[in-house]
Amino acid sequence: MNTRRSMTVALALTGALTLAACTSGDPQPSAGGGATEGGGSALVVPDAIESIGLMVQDMSNPFFAAMTTGAEESADELGAKLNVQDAQLDLAAQNTQIDAFIQQQVDLIIISAVDEDGIAPAIERAKAAGIIVIAVDTPAVGADAVVMTDAVEAGEVACSYLFDHLGGEGNVLIVDGTPIQTIIDRIEGCNNVLPDYPGITIVGQQASKNDRASGREVTTDMLTANPEVQGIFGMNDPSALGAVLAVEQAGRQGEIAVVGIDGSPEAEAELVRDGSPFIATATQNPAEMVRVAVDLAEEMVATGELPEETEVLIPSVIVTRDTVSEYPGW
Repeated sequence: MNTRRSMTVALALTGALTLAACTSGDPQPSAGGGATEGGGSALVVPDAIESIGLMVQDMSNPFFAAMTTGAEESADELGAKLNVQDAQLDLAAQNTQIDAFIQQQVDLIIISAVDEDGIAPAIERAKAAGIIVIAVDTPAVGADAVVMTDAVEAGEVACSYLFDHLGGEGNVLIVDGTPIQTIIDRIEGCNNVLPDYPGITIVGQQASKNDRASGREVTTDMLTANPEVQGIFGMNDPSALGAVLAVEQAGRQGEIAVVGIDGSPEAEAELVRDGSPFIATATQNPAEMVRVAVDLAEEMVATGELPEETEVLIPSVIVTRDTVSEYPGW
């Protein structure tokens, strides 16, 4: 195990009790704000990336399975050990997982945070133990850097395509999700382009749990309250595919168009299914997020400093029925 930081692990774990007692009003460093900022202490990094801890929000979502694939590929290239943990959307679980990684003295934690603010004390414990922490998919307060899709752009391209498909006229539902920054940004992107389409009206918006089942449920509720609907924007592919189920169960095929965000294998399959209401998905690249995160960590090991770019945004493009055959996928 790397010796540069081995003596700091016990101190970091002991400090966990003190950090846990802090109030939520205590100031926390933001993503990309390394240990050299504000506090004046030197940045502590391992001598090499020999072990990686990947923390995903919910492995039942294929997005995070693809993220795991990217981590496996990067770990193989480095000859590093990989430990993958599934939080199942539970902040307490992610806190426990980080403490376990500290005890294991991993060199790099890559985290898709359930709660970007709530995870901050645990991230500080990890950094105090000399572990590099890179956030992926959504920011995490205190992380050394963040790699994610340009979520605002994803919302813009998804909704622009939907609104264009509707000829700039019609009523639209938004299947929202849990209030993490990535999803907030996607909705912001959709709202950004809305003024360009004065004939489009958002007649309903309700939050899912980011999965197909809840996407179907909230869409069914909104269609009942607002039957005159021509389009639906699902802020991720699972929720959008749940909306597709709701549309079909209501017998509204051919009347309502649905778009999502992710570029997932399930979305690809839906785009080629005859008669599906699903017409497009804006892409993400979860495996690439992890590969970039590992590259940033290697840069930190080589330089002993934070990377030059502490926020890396991966572009999003639209995949449609006409272009899906050319899409490389996850």
